[in-house]
Amino acid sequence: MTELEIAPGATAVGTLLDVHPSGPDRYEAAGQEGLVERGFGGVVVGRALRAAGSTVGPGRSVHSIHGHFLRPADAAAATRFQVTPVRDGATVSLRQVVAEQHGKEIFLLTASFEVPQEGWAHQVPRLTTDVTDPADLPTPVEQVAGADETVRSWWTRLDRLHPVDLRFEGELPRSAAHRGEAAPPHHRFWVRTREPLPADPLFHHCVVAYASDMMLLSTALAPHATMFGAPDVTAASLDHAVWFHGAVRADDWLCYEQDSSWAADGRALCHGRFFDRSGRLVATVAQEAIVRRRAG
Repeated sequence: MTELEIAPGATAVGTLLDVHPSGPDRYEAAGQEGLVERGFGGVVVGRALRAAGSTVGPGRSVHSIHGHFLRPADAAAATRFQVTPVRDGATVSLRQVVAEQHGKEIFLLTASFEVPQEGWAHQVPRLTTDVTDPADLPTPVEQVAGADETVRSWWTRLDRLHPVDLRFEGELPRSAAHRGEAAPPHHRFWVRTREPLPADPLFHHCVVAYASDMMLLSTALAPHATMFGAPDVTAASLDHAVWFHGAVRADDWLCYEQDSSWAADGRALCHGRFFDRSGRLVATVAQEAIVRRRAG
């Protein structure tokens, strides 16, 4: 695996989530050079939202996306996105996006955009006082410095795969699993892009959509003292939803709280909430996934 290339004048995330018009309501994204493994779902989600938003007129912001993972993505292959303008109403626009690789559908997304409206406002309690400022948290490299080689290798791979900065509060569930210990079905971490981003609000929402898939399944596996990628574990996202609660800056620190409320029958349900540094809730996430022991 190689480091992601940064194109001149663009950020690494900009390169990763870039899509290009290839026909009427059609877009294409290049494969990730040097990656020959199963693709990360967040890349497909972020790109599909970018394609959908490119067909919506000005003044309408995305407020929700609902996606279904149909087949594993090939990280090295180009992806084609067909956008269908389902409806353009007075205040809401709905788009459907089908992502294809190798002539087969791999992901289906519906995205809803609206003209901002006045209304009542409330949210869950803001970040609690025990949240640590990300500037005071160790980098992941520092955090895993005393871990065994397997954990350190995992972080090196994660760092190369995701062009974002991360700060974890507390021990990574993966570290406990390596010791054969169960951990609670929740954790939180801070995330931001490594470079300043352009002002385009849609792009910041695409980055949040990308990050929303990061480590979410870890919360479902932690209580069972195992982890994503373990040889006896089959884990894959089935569907993924994000609700956006207004403008957000993905190049400033966001706190991502994650938990798993249920697992049974070979499936698990996970939830997430993004807060900005002021404690404002900026996005809510839900995901159902296959989580079961590998046969044989």
